Parts: sequence; structure tokens; C-alpha cells
Amino acid sequence: MTGLDTIRECMTDCLVRAGVQAVTAWNKGDKTRREGPVVAVTLRSCRGEPSGFRDYLGERYNADLGRWEELYGKRAKVTFGLEIYSAGRDGAAQCQTVFDQIANTLQNEAPAGLALAELFRGETEYDRETGLFHCPAQAVCDAYLYAVADEGGTFLDFEVRGEGKR
Repeated sequence: MTGLDTIRECMTDCLVRAGVQAVTAWNKGDKTRREGPVVAVTLRSCRGEPSGFRDYLGERYNADLGRWEELYGKRAKVTFGLEIYSAGRDGAAQCQTVFDQIANTLQNEAPAGLALAELFRGETEYDRETGLFHCPAQAVCDAYLYAVADEGGTFLDFEVRGEGKR
């Protein structure tokens, strides 16, 4: 799993903890087999300035490996796709209810390291092919990413750091 996959998983886990049925990926047939509304979480973009982890933050000692590691960081804007799907006669109303729940969650209990900057919602439409109501939404969050480099300067991994609004 890459660092960007980790960011998407953090968002998904946050929504699940708030009672939203959320997934990061599924097969086409899975959409129609779910009970109640479901949100598919995708990572649409991750923009940071300047490119690369050039902002040196310092060093830390990794006791497990017995060596020093350099830390680099940057601020980024992360855009999540939050595709809401719901079946049944009241599917459109369920899409609205889930969007409201997402908005409340991201304003009050955003994942650590992510701060909600913008939240958008499109029109709910009925998809005849799948038999589901679909409501596109997206959340733009400010994030702080940091990377760990070994003594030779090779990046080992990166993580999201910082505090979301609590």
C-alpha cells in the first residue's frame, strides 16, 4: 500500500467510524448487493508545492533500526471523490442524508492530519443501468505530508501529519 492509499484509507475509516457505509473499491456488481446507501471513496488529486519533499524538517533516531533518519515535509491539497449510491424508492433522500452525515463528520471529526477546506455535492440522479441513485460529491482537504529518508537520502515512505479540526 502506498502513502496515497493510506490517505484514502484514513478518510474511509473516518466515515465508517461515523456510521457511514464507505468503501475504497468494489466490483461493479457489489453496488447493487449492499443494504442501504454506500460511499465510494477515491483520491482524485494530491497537489503540493514545490514538487518533491524538499523542505527539510530535521532528523529523528529510529531505535528499531538503530540509525538516524531525515524528515522532509510539505503542505498539500488532497481532493477526495465521495460517490454516494443508494437503492430503493427513497434512494435520493438517503443520498442527501448521507451527504449531510459526511459534512458533519468532516467538519467535526476529520481524520488526523486532514483539515476540510471545501465540500461539494452534485445533483442526485437515477442510473437506470445499475438501478441506483447516484450523488457525486468531493471533499478538498489541507494535509501535511512528511517523508522519511534513510542515511543515503532514499525516501522510505511518507505519512499524513498534522491535526484536523476537532
